[in-house]
Amino acid sequence: MLQVRKISLVQFKNYPQRVFGFEKRIVGITGRNGSGKTNLLDAIYYLCFTKSYFTTTEAQNVLYNTNGFRLEGLLERGGSTEKIVCTLKEGKKDVALNDDSYDKFSRHIGQFPAVMIAPDDAEIILGGSEERRRWLDALLCQLNPGYLDHLIAYQKILLQRNGLLKAIAETGHNQDALLEIFDDQLADHGIPVFEARRNFLGPFIPRVQALYDYLSGTHEVVDIKYQSHLHEGDFRKMLIQQQLKDKTLQRTSTGIHRDDLQFLLNGYPMKSSASQGQRKSFLFALKLAQYEVIRQFKQFPPLLLLDDVFEKLDQERVSRLIQLVKSGEYGQVFITDTHADRLLAAFDGDGDIIQLIHM
Repeated sequence: MLQVRKISLVQFKNYPQRVFGFEKRIVGITGRNGSGKTNLLDAIYYLCFTKSYFTTTEAQNVLYNTNGFRLEGLLERGGSTEKIVCTLKEGKKDVALNDDSYDKFSRHIGQFPAVMIAPDDAEIILGGSEERRRWLDALLCQLNPGYLDHLIAYQKILLQRNGLLKAIAETGHNQDALLEIFDDQLADHGIPVFEARRNFLGPFIPRVQALYDYLSGTHEVVDIKYQSHLHEGDFRKMLIQQQLKDKTLQRTSTGIHRDDLQFLLNGYPMKSSASQGQRKSFLFALKLAQYEVIRQFKQFPPLLLLDDVFEKLDQERVSRLIQLVKSGEYGQVFITDTHADRLLAAFDGDGDIIQLIHM
């Protein structure tokens, strides 16, 4: 089983310097709002993904009036202890596993799988397509390192192609030969990403349905529709056909970077038709199904990070969720809450099951 045993935070978010030890499978992190509960979860997430769950700007991870941070974690995996160190100093980031720094951070993704469930996850339903792609990509990257390689290459080529389209508009020079090279490269990397997304969602949806039924206590049909230009035909041909339009727009108008997921409840878009309670049940079902898939693929349970779930779910859904995480199929679980008594009561007051950390 994968477990975090110790984490050290130096100048990370609101922590000047702090060390935490984790002894139990279930760890409750309690304290008032603003005390750093969520930041501790994010530090654990950072060790697993080499980035924050909540922000894409590294400067926001640094304690105010300092110029960097250091995170060190000791994690048990497969009977051995692994040390992960992530540092940021004057804008330069380094990630090392057992004192060996990575040449590419992407090589770390998937080695220490984790699933975060946080209040901001509502944007997966309510936000733009980028939020849904980001969720799906984060899942698939933990299952397949090759997927992440294709995704990184695609994004790099997309920026180069868009830059060329702008240069063509500004200079009027014919660059069709170079444009076609970029078209071929986009297809080479975009098609495997499209196929991975399409093939994954089919067997994934029944998992979401089963968990939605369990958490909500009722049966309503949930579905996920994958929307992509690549359903319509050959990607290379589409890129060529869209060249004139793309030159006018000065950007690439077709491809996997425009993919979207439509979440449906009883056949209607969840974004506009579902109640707040229905959306919450679906989001938790989505994330817990993600957890199950990773557990099955890795043959061990990932870390589960639950932020502020007691404030966001009603008592019945919370009880059902707790029953799940108490089961032997779940690994180490971190849960934040403002009330220690409420958190302990959720686990029947059993201090042998849960370790409480007071901020």
